[in-house]
Amino acid sequence: MPPAVYAAVAAAGLAVSAWGVRDRTTWFLETVWALVGLPLLVLLWRRFPLTGLLCGLLTVHALVLAMGGHYTYAQVPLGDWVRDTFGLARNPYDRFGHLMQGFVPAILVRELLTRTSPLRGSRWLAPLTVCACLAFSACFELLEWAAAEIGGHEADAFLATQGDVWDTQWDMFCALIGAVLSLAVLSRVHDRGLRALEAAAEVRAGR
Repeated sequence: MPPAVYAAVAAAGLAVSAWGVRDRTTWFLETVWALVGLPLLVLLWRRFPLTGLLCGLLTVHALVLAMGGHYTYAQVPLGDWVRDTFGLARNPYDRFGHLMQGFVPAILVRELLTRTSPLRGSRWLAPLTVCACLAFSACFELLEWAAAEIGGHEADAFLATQGDVWDTQWDMFCALIGAVLSLAVLSRVHDRGLRALEAAAEVRAGR
């Protein structure tokens, strides 16, 4: 799929999610990564194009963020359906969002490290990728803590703890599982995409 299509789908999802949101501040805080990342990728595309796999994952992640931002993570209807169908104690969409917070960035970090560092083919590539994803997850939890300190009860929709005192630990654990799962399932596919990207660059350079 052409990169422009991925960008258009992500932009459309973000635009639709901004319509009639429950909490404008929460929407912005939840989607800011996509709002900043999408224009940045477009600006840098000629200099640093990404694999098709990563483009697809980033698009899906943008849509996950958009839905969470629109409804707030604790009130996403799909999560309510899963909770009621399986008799869960809480809406699980927040857990899914944090799983994606590890799953997608793992491939992003892996691609950046493979293409810009000496780690390609190194046994350290996978563990360092997981560490980077955990570090990002921890930074996000610090952002939530700052929002709670500044906003008080007004930040509850952003925190989406749903009364779980261990929510922070669960969020980071979900990101860890997502990162490990992503590397286990997608590394070989990602390697093929990287080789294809390099082959295309060599063709363009030979023209």
